[in-house]
Amino acid sequence: MTQAKAVFLDTRTLDLGDLDMEPLKSTPFQWQFHPQSAATDVGDRIREARVVVSNKAILTGDDMRRSPDLKLICVAATGTNNVDLQAANELGIAVTNVTGYGTATVAQHTFGLILALSTRLLEYQAAVRRGDWSRSELFCLMDYPIREIAGKTLGIVGYGTLGRGVARIAEAFDMRVLLAQRPGGEIQPGRLALEQLLPRVDVLSLHCPLTEHTRNLIGPGELALMRPDALLLNTARGGIVDEEALAVALKRGKLGGAGVDVLTREPPPADHPLLQPDIPNLIVTPHNAWASKEARQRLLESVADNIRDYLAGGQNNRVQPAK
Repeated sequence: MTQAKAVFLDTRTLDLGDLDMEPLKSTPFQWQFHPQSAATDVGDRIREARVVVSNKAILTGDDMRRSPDLKLICVAATGTNNVDLQAANELGIAVTNVTGYGTATVAQHTFGLILALSTRLLEYQAAVRRGDWSRSELFCLMDYPIREIAGKTLGIVGYGTLGRGVARIAEAFDMRVLLAQRPGGEIQPGRLALEQLLPRVDVLSLHCPLTEHTRNLIGPGELALMRPDALLLNTARGGIVDEEALAVALKRGKLGGAGVDVLTREPPPADHPLLQPDIPNLIVTPHNAWASKEARQRLLESVADNIRDYLAGGQNNRVQPAK
Protein backbone atom coordinates (compact mmCIF):
# COMPACT_ATOMS: atom_id res chain seq x y z
CA MET A 1 0.00 0.00 0.00
CA THR A 2 1.41 3.40 -1.00
CA GLN A 3 2.12 5.73 1.90
CA ALA A 4 0.56 9.18 1.99
CA LYS A 5 2.98 12.01 1.22
CA ALA A 6 4.38 14.60 3.60
CA VAL A 7 6.46 17.63 2.63
CA PHE A 8 8.82 19.85 4.60
CA LEU A 9 9.07 23.03 2.55
CA ASP A 10 12.06 24.81 4.12
CA THR A 11 14.37 22.57 6.14
CA ARG A 12 17.24 25.04 5.72
CA THR A 13 15.52 27.44 8.12
CA LEU A 14 15.84 24.82 10.85
CA ASP A 15 18.43 22.17 10.01
CA LEU A 16 22.08 23.01 9.37
CA GLY A 17 22.87 19.36 8.82
CA ASP A 18 23.28 18.90 12.57
CA LEU A 19 19.79 17.68 13.50
CA ASP A 20 18.39 14.18 13.80
CA MET A 21 15.48 14.07 11.32
CA GLU A 22 14.39 10.61 12.45
CA PRO A 23 11.44 11.90 14.54
CA LEU A 24 9.79 13.09 11.30
CA LYS A 25 10.96 10.19 9.19
CA SER A 26 9.48 7.71 11.67
CA THR A 27 5.96 9.05 11.13
CA PRO A 28 3.91 6.96 8.65
CA PHE A 29 4.45 9.11 5.58
CA GLN A 30 6.57 9.25 2.48
CA TRP A 31 8.62 12.37 3.15
CA GLN A 32 10.00 14.97 0.76
CA PHE A 33 12.45 17.48 2.23
CA HIS A 34 13.18 20.78 0.47
CA PRO A 35 15.86 23.18 1.75
CA GLN A 36 13.80 26.16 0.59
CA SER A 37 10.62 26.78 -1.37
CA ALA A 38 9.91 29.91 -3.35
CA ALA A 39 6.31 31.06 -3.55
CA THR A 40 6.13 29.70 -7.10
CA ASP A 41 7.27 26.25 -5.90
CA VAL A 42 4.85 25.73 -3.02
CA GLY A 43 1.74 24.82 -5.03
CA ASP A 44 3.40 22.01 -6.96
CA ARG A 45 5.24 20.66 -3.92
CA ILE A 46 2.17 20.33 -1.70
CA ARG A 47 -0.36 19.27 -4.34
CA GLU A 48 -0.38 15.58 -3.41
CA ALA A 49 0.68 15.96 0.23
CA ARG A 50 -1.37 14.90 3.24
CA VAL A 51 0.89 16.78 5.68
CA VAL A 52 2.93 19.94 5.10
CA VAL A 53 5.59 21.34 7.43
CA SER A 54 6.67 24.94 6.99
CA ASN A 55 8.68 27.37 9.05
CA LYS A 56 8.50 30.48 6.89
CA ALA A 57 7.29 29.30 3.45
CA ILE A 58 3.95 30.94 2.66
CA LEU A 59 0.87 28.71 2.37
CA THR A 60 -1.88 30.57 0.51
CA GLY A 61 -5.53 29.70 0.20
CA ASP A 62 -5.11 29.14 -3.53
CA ASP A 63 -2.33 26.61 -2.99
CA MET A 64 -4.40 24.80 -0.36
CA ARG A 65 -7.45 24.63 -2.64
CA ARG A 66 -5.34 22.93 -5.30
CA SER A 67 -4.22 20.30 -2.75
CA PRO A 68 -7.24 18.06 -2.15
CA ASP A 69 -5.33 15.55 -0.03
CA LEU A 70 -3.97 18.14 2.41
CA LYS A 71 -5.25 17.56 5.96
CA LEU A 72 -2.57 18.97 8.29
CA ILE A 73 -0.23 21.96 8.20
CA CYS A 74 2.48 21.97 10.86
CA VAL A 75 4.12 25.35 11.36
CA ALA A 76 7.67 24.75 12.62
CA ALA A 77 7.50 27.92 14.74
CA THR A 78 5.18 29.69 17.15
CA GLY A 79 3.89 32.36 14.78
CA THR A 80 1.43 31.24 12.09
CA ASN A 81 1.33 34.38 9.94
CA ASN A 82 2.70 32.40 6.98
CA VAL A 83 -0.54 30.38 6.74
CA ASP A 84 -3.92 31.58 5.48
CA LEU A 85 -5.82 30.36 8.54
CA GLN A 86 -9.21 31.38 7.21
CA ALA A 87 -8.74 29.29 4.09
CA ALA A 88 -7.48 26.37 6.15
CA ASN A 89 -10.59 26.54 8.29
CA GLU A 90 -12.88 26.67 5.26
CA LEU A 91 -11.13 23.67 3.73
CA GLY A 92 -11.09 21.61 6.93
CA ILE A 93 -7.28 21.63 7.19
CA ALA A 94 -5.88 21.44 10.72
CA VAL A 95 -3.01 23.79 11.61
CA THR A 96 -0.57 23.32 14.49
CA ASN A 97 2.35 25.33 15.82
CA VAL A 98 5.08 24.80 18.43
CA THR A 99 5.66 26.79 21.59
CA GLY A 100 8.21 26.73 24.38
CA TYR A 101 11.01 25.07 22.43
CA GLY A 102 13.40 28.04 22.67
CA THR A 103 12.76 29.35 26.19
CA ALA A 104 16.16 28.50 27.64
CA THR A 105 18.02 29.69 24.54
CA VAL A 106 16.14 32.99 24.15
CA ALA A 107 16.45 33.77 27.87
CA GLN A 108 20.17 33.01 27.65
CA HIS A 109 20.53 35.27 24.61
CA THR A 110 18.58 38.05 26.31
CA PHE A 111 20.91 38.06 29.27
CA GLY A 112 23.91 37.75 27.00
CA LEU A 113 22.82 41.06 25.47
CA ILE A 114 22.13 42.65 28.87
CA LEU A 115 25.56 41.65 30.17
CA ALA A 116 27.40 42.67 27.02
CA LEU A 117 25.73 46.10 27.04
CA SER A 118 26.23 46.62 30.78
CA THR A 119 29.92 45.68 30.69
CA ARG A 120 30.55 47.35 27.30
CA LEU A 121 32.01 44.03 26.26
CA LEU A 122 32.20 44.72 22.54
CA GLU A 123 33.84 48.12 22.97
CA TYR A 124 36.50 46.76 25.31
CA GLN A 125 37.19 43.81 23.02
CA ALA A 126 37.60 46.21 20.10
CA ALA A 127 39.89 48.41 22.23
CA VAL A 128 42.14 45.47 23.09
CA ARG A 129 42.38 44.46 19.43
CA ARG A 130 43.27 48.05 18.48
CA GLY A 131 46.16 47.91 20.92
CA ASP A 132 44.70 50.42 23.38
CA TRP A 133 45.52 48.21 26.36
CA SER A 134 49.05 47.58 25.18
CA ARG A 135 49.62 51.34 24.92
CA SER A 136 47.92 52.17 28.23
CA GLU A 137 49.84 53.82 31.06
CA LEU A 138 47.55 52.02 33.54
CA PHE A 139 47.08 48.34 34.27
CA CYS A 140 43.48 48.42 32.97
CA LEU A 141 41.19 50.25 30.59
CA MET A 142 38.17 52.13 31.94
CA ASP A 143 37.25 54.16 28.86
CA TYR A 144 33.65 52.97 28.75
CA PRO A 145 31.38 53.14 31.81
CA ILE A 146 30.48 49.74 33.24
CA ARG A 147 27.20 49.22 35.08
CA GLU A 148 26.40 46.58 37.66
CA ILE A 149 22.99 44.96 37.13
CA ALA A 150 22.56 43.70 40.69
CA GLY A 151 19.92 45.79 42.40
CA LYS A 152 18.64 47.25 39.14
CA THR A 153 15.04 46.99 37.93
CA LEU A 154 14.07 44.87 34.95
CA GLY A 155 10.75 45.56 33.25
CA ILE A 156 9.18 42.76 31.22
CA VAL A 157 6.52 43.20 28.56
CA GLY A 158 5.04 39.78 27.81
CA TYR A 159 5.04 37.42 30.77
CA GLY A 160 4.55 34.12 29.02
CA THR A 161 7.01 31.25 29.00
CA LEU A 162 9.85 33.42 27.70
CA GLY A 163 9.16 36.34 30.00
CA ARG A 164 9.10 34.01 32.99
CA GLY A 165 12.37 32.44 31.91
CA VAL A 166 14.05 35.83 31.76
CA ALA A 167 12.56 36.81 35.14
CA ARG A 168 14.05 33.72 36.79
CA ILE A 169 17.52 34.62 35.56
CA ALA A 170 17.04 38.24 36.63
CA GLU A 171 16.25 37.16 40.15
CA ALA A 172 19.47 35.14 40.23
CA PHE A 173 21.33 38.38 39.38
CA ASP A 174 19.54 40.10 42.29
CA MET A 175 17.48 42.29 39.98
CA ARG A 176 14.02 43.55 40.81
CA VAL A 177 11.38 42.51 38.25
CA LEU A 178 8.37 44.62 37.26
CA LEU A 179 5.70 43.40 34.85
CA ALA A 180 3.77 45.44 32.32
CA GLN A 181 0.09 45.00 31.67
CA ARG A 182 -0.31 42.92 28.56
CA PRO A 183 -1.07 45.30 25.68
CA GLY A 184 -4.62 44.64 24.55
CA GLY A 185 -5.14 42.07 27.31
CA GLU A 186 -7.16 41.99 30.50
CA ILE A 187 -6.00 44.09 33.45
CA GLN A 188 -4.08 41.89 35.88
CA PRO A 189 -3.27 42.74 39.48
CA GLY A 190 0.32 43.58 40.30
CA ARG A 191 1.17 44.74 36.79
CA LEU A 192 1.84 48.29 35.67
CA ALA A 193 0.57 50.19 32.69
CA LEU A 194 3.41 50.73 30.25
CA GLU A 195 3.60 54.47 30.85
CA GLN A 196 3.97 53.80 34.58
CA LEU A 197 6.55 51.07 34.13
CA LEU A 198 8.90 52.75 31.66
CA PRO A 199 10.27 55.52 33.93
CA ARG A 200 11.00 52.99 36.69
CA VAL A 201 13.12 50.42 34.85
CA ASP A 202 16.83 50.19 34.23
CA VAL A 203 16.30 47.46 31.64
CA LEU A 204 13.23 46.84 29.49
CA SER A 205 12.89 43.42 27.86
CA LEU A 206 10.20 42.65 25.28
CA HIS A 207 8.70 39.15 25.01
CA CYS A 208 5.24 39.82 23.58
CA PRO A 209 3.86 38.80 20.18
CA LEU A 210 3.43 41.27 17.34
CA THR A 211 -0.26 42.19 17.22
CA GLU A 212 -2.35 45.22 16.39
CA HIS A 213 -1.88 46.25 20.03
CA THR A 214 1.91 45.85 20.11
CA ARG A 215 2.95 47.19 16.71
CA ASN A 216 5.24 50.18 17.36
CA LEU A 217 4.54 49.68 21.07
CA ILE A 218 7.86 51.34 21.87
CA GLY A 219 7.93 54.55 19.85
CA PRO A 220 9.28 58.08 20.39
CA GLY A 221 6.90 58.82 23.26
CA GLU A 222 7.70 55.60 25.11
CA LEU A 223 11.45 56.02 24.60
CA ALA A 224 11.19 59.53 26.02
CA LEU A 225 9.68 58.08 29.21
CA MET A 226 12.66 55.78 29.78
CA ARG A 227 15.70 56.76 31.81
CA PRO A 228 18.58 58.08 29.69
CA ASP A 229 20.84 55.26 30.93
CA ALA A 230 18.26 52.48 30.53
CA LEU A 231 18.72 49.48 28.25
CA LEU A 232 16.12 48.18 25.78
CA LEU A 233 16.03 44.54 24.65
CA ASN A 234 13.88 43.15 21.85
CA THR A 235 14.14 39.41 21.28
CA ALA A 236 10.41 39.16 20.48
CA ARG A 237 9.32 40.39 17.05
CA GLY A 238 10.33 43.12 14.67
CA GLY A 239 7.77 45.87 14.48
CA ILE A 240 7.21 46.11 18.24
CA VAL A 241 9.87 48.84 18.39
CA ASP A 242 9.92 51.91 16.16
CA GLU A 243 13.39 51.28 14.77
CA GLU A 244 14.00 54.78 13.42
CA ALA A 245 13.02 56.29 16.77
CA LEU A 246 15.34 53.89 18.60
CA ALA A 247 18.28 54.85 16.36
CA VAL A 248 17.62 58.53 17.02
CA ALA A 249 17.36 58.02 20.80
CA LEU A 250 20.67 56.16 20.92
CA LYS A 251 22.48 58.70 18.77
CA ARG A 252 21.22 61.57 20.92
CA GLY A 253 22.18 59.87 24.16
CA LYS A 254 18.57 59.57 25.30
CA LEU A 255 18.97 55.84 25.97
CA GLY A 256 21.83 53.91 27.52
CA GLY A 257 21.89 51.06 25.02
CA ALA A 258 19.87 48.50 23.13
CA GLY A 259 20.07 44.85 22.12
CA VAL A 260 17.93 43.83 19.16
CA ASP A 261 17.55 40.34 17.68
CA VAL A 262 14.58 41.05 15.40
CA LEU A 263 13.78 43.69 12.81
CA THR A 264 10.65 44.65 10.93
CA ARG A 265 12.16 43.47 7.65
CA GLU A 266 14.32 40.34 7.63
CA PRO A 267 16.84 40.12 6.19
CA PRO A 268 17.18 43.89 6.56
CA PRO A 269 18.35 46.27 3.84
CA ALA A 270 21.93 47.49 4.19
CA ASP A 271 20.69 51.03 4.88
CA HIS A 272 18.45 49.99 7.78
CA PRO A 273 18.58 52.67 10.51
CA LEU A 274 19.82 50.21 13.14
CA LEU A 275 22.65 48.94 10.95
CA GLN A 276 24.44 52.28 10.68
CA PRO A 277 27.97 52.29 12.16
CA ASP A 278 27.62 55.48 14.23
CA ILE A 279 25.03 54.21 16.74
CA PRO A 280 26.54 53.88 20.24
CA ASN A 281 26.06 50.88 22.55
CA LEU A 282 23.84 48.96 20.18
CA ILE A 283 24.05 45.23 19.53
CA VAL A 284 22.05 43.76 16.65
CA THR A 285 21.97 39.98 16.27
CA PRO A 286 20.49 38.27 13.18
CA HIS A 287 17.27 36.74 14.59
CA ASN A 288 19.21 33.85 16.05
CA ALA A 289 18.32 34.14 19.74
CA TRP A 290 16.29 30.93 19.34
CA ALA A 291 18.71 28.97 17.21
CA SER A 292 20.74 26.71 19.51
CA LYS A 293 21.04 23.13 18.32
CA GLU A 294 19.11 22.00 21.37
CA ALA A 295 16.20 24.34 20.67
CA ARG A 296 16.07 23.43 16.98
CA GLN A 297 16.02 19.71 17.83
CA ARG A 298 13.23 20.25 20.35
CA LEU A 299 11.28 22.14 17.70
CA LEU A 300 11.66 19.31 15.20
CA GLU A 301 10.61 16.72 17.78
CA SER A 302 7.58 18.81 18.71
CA VAL A 303 6.48 18.96 15.07
CA ALA A 304 6.69 15.16 14.92
CA ASP A 305 4.70 14.94 18.16
CA ASN A 306 2.03 17.18 16.66
CA ILE A 307 1.74 14.88 13.66
CA ARG A 308 1.42 11.76 15.78
CA ASP A 309 -1.11 13.46 18.05
CA TYR A 310 -3.20 14.51 15.04
CA LEU A 311 -3.19 10.96 13.68
CA ALA A 312 -4.40 9.77 17.09
CA GLY A 313 -7.29 12.24 17.02
CA GLY A 314 -5.76 14.73 19.47
CA GLN A 315 -5.69 18.53 19.54
CA ASN A 316 -2.07 19.13 20.61
CA ASN A 317 -0.86 22.66 19.74
CA ARG A 318 -3.86 23.11 17.47
CA VAL A 319 -4.24 26.74 16.41
CA GLN A 320 -6.76 26.02 13.69
CA PRO A 321 -9.34 23.23 14.14
CA ALA A 322 -10.41 21.34 11.07
CA LYS A 323 -14.11 21.06 10.30
